[in-house]
Amino acid sequence: MSEASVVPEGQSASSPTAAPAAPQSLLAQMEQLLAALNADLVRLDADLQSPPPHDAHSYEP
Repeated sequence: MSEASVVPEGQSASSPTAAPAAPQSLLAQMEQLLAALNADLVRLDADLQSPPPHDAHSYEP
């Protein structure tokens, strides 16, 4: 996220056709980011806990 994309209330965006729907509070943005991070971590955890695919070319000591 860059500060250039943030438009203060009462001011228009640099492009009038690409105006954002409604500004979100910082708390709402953080909740969305944490939800996305949690989903990614759950997916990674599931990937790490699943047994590795059996491959004839894999190395097993």
